[in-house]
Amino acid sequence: MTTRATAVAARIADFLAGSSYAVVGASADRAKFGNKVLRAYQSRSGNTVYAVNARAAAADAAARIEGARVVARVGDLPEVPHVVSVVTPPAVTDTVARDCVAAGVKRVWMQPGADSASAVRYLEKNGVAVLYGGPCVLVELDRSDDD
Repeated sequence: MTTRATAVAARIADFLAGSSYAVVGASADRAKFGNKVLRAYQSRSGNTVYAVNARAAAADAAARIEGARVVARVGDLPEVPHVVSVVTPPAVTDTVARDCVAAGVKRVWMQPGADSASAVRYLEKNGVAVLYGGPCVLVELDRSDDD
C-alpha cells in the first residue's frame, strides 16, 4: 500500500470510529444518495445520526427523514458530530464548509460528486480533516462490516 493510500485508510478508520454523524443533503427520497448515506450510518448500532436539509427544515419545522430530525444547517445541530458527510452539489459544499468551521466540526467527508477544491482548501486551512476525491462512505461501511 502506498503512503497516500495508507494515510487515506487511516483517515477513513478514524472517521468511522465515531458515534455521531450528520448528513448534509439528506433526502427523504430513498433512491437518492443523501438518503442512502443517512441510512448507512443509522444501520450501525449505537450511532446518532442527524439529517441536514435546509429546504426540508424550512418547509416543516418538525421534519424527519428516516426518523432523524431535520435541521437547516450544521450550526443548528444539538451537538458537534464526529463527522459531517456532505452529499450536495460542489457550489453548496463551499457554504457547508464555512458552516462546519463555524460550528467546530473537526471531520468532513465529501461524498463523490460533492467535492469542491475551494471547500477542501478552506477546511484544511482551518484545521478540519477532510476526505474527498473518491472514498464513499457506502463502500467503506460495507467493507468494514465485512471485516
